[in-house]
Amino acid sequence: MAQVLEFKLPDLGEGLTEAEIVRWLVNVGDVVAIDQPVVEVETAKAMVEVPCPYGGVVTARFGEEGTELPVGAPLLTVAVGGADPSAAVPAASAAANPESAESSEYSGNVLVGYGTAGPAARRRRVRHDNPAAAAGRTPAPAAPPVKAVAAPVAAAPVKPAASEGPVPVISPLVRKLARDKGLDLREVRGSGPEGLILRADVESALAAAESAAARPVPAAVPAPAAVAVGAERIPLRGVRGAVADKLSRSRTEIPDATCWVDADATELMAARAAMNAAGGPKISLLALLARICTHALARFPELNSTVDTAAREIVRLPSVHLGFAAQTPRGLVVPVVRDAGTRTAESLTEEFARLTDSARQGTLTPADLTGGTFTLNNYGVFGVDGSTPIINHPEAAMLGVGRIIPKPWVHNGELAVRQVVQLSLTFDHRVCDGGTAGGFLRYVADCVEHPAVLLRTL
Repeated sequence: MAQVLEFKLPDLGEGLTEAEIVRWLVNVGDVVAIDQPVVEVETAKAMVEVPCPYGGVVTARFGEEGTELPVGAPLLTVAVGGADPSAAVPAASAAANPESAESSEYSGNVLVGYGTAGPAARRRRVRHDNPAAAAGRTPAPAAPPVKAVAAPVAAAPVKPAASEGPVPVISPLVRKLARDKGLDLREVRGSGPEGLILRADVESALAAAESAAARPVPAAVPAPAAVAVGAERIPLRGVRGAVADKLSRSRTEIPDATCWVDADATELMAARAAMNAAGGPKISLLALLARICTHALARFPELNSTVDTAAREIVRLPSVHLGFAAQTPRGLVVPVVRDAGTRTAESLTEEFARLTDSARQGTLTPADLTGGTFTLNNYGVFGVDGSTPIINHPEAAMLGVGRIIPKPWVHNGELAVRQVVQLSLTFDHRVCDGGTAGGFLRYVADCVEHPAVLLRTL
């Protein structure tokens, strides 16, 4: 007899607590195999495919495309047949049921490219102070190791929380946020499945309350209401929300300053042309600029650091993990090239190409987007000369490169048309003073104007 099992949104790692359903890869009635991807979700870090850790027939899906779900919320149910149902126990269920964690016949995979070779680690059970914390879930029977579901639950329309009875909240982070801010969750309208209250709902309620308190509008003035009717509201979530949070934190915590200089890039462009004419893989301009950056950071290590505010210490980092800004259809992302200081121009070109292609396809992993120590921002591709970029927290500096265009320039005492670029450096003033930042930027400009300067360090 077939057994209906519920598969929940697994722990996505990197401290992520929720994800948005981008695209369902299976329909109700489809047959799925063990570890087959069933849904594509977008987190604040990247877009990933979630595999189902057991096989069977899909009997229900929970959440439409565009719905944001917390970790642990139901994704779908699968009817599993066979004599040994223990072979189909998902890793998440084994972790939640210690008595079933000893079985080795299950898939330990959580995400494509991530998994466990053995049984999942045991998790300490969390006692909820509020019994209503698990509202909206079907209670699991005590005897079987997996949770049986009698029938799929249709998503209910969004409705306000009742003034009495259980509050539909799953995430303890959401409850803590509301408790710390003094917000009554019974007054919050949930936007999740069956009225589930998500973190975005609490943050929206808090923002609305703060806005109303800070900017009271007289009822007699109709203009703001007329404007609000036609206004478009775009949720700050996924990649866009993560970028907004990070930029706000950078501006709040980092006392930044910017310096800039114009440089004659004619010889650098000629050197690149000569490299590519010699045969072999083509070398990108970004790779040459990255080589210059890593050599400059070796001379000025203050800028390859971070600030530990709790310990009141500057932490200088031993390796350069170079981030670079990449504009994609899903927004701005900053992939990271590991150990950029030890790579050749050819290796850097290949890695930049790989990460850029993954960024455009939306297949970057969380590991590709974290751990950077310094960022290179080539905003010249947008046809602009200069900018004052915001530092990628918790890094200490970012080098910006404008477009390279013909301009009048004094060369060897005579006026000539040269390929000129504007370079800008935004740095954390806590890690160094203007002299160090200026020295770094001047060295970068010297290498751009005279690439042979790099030969001294090779």
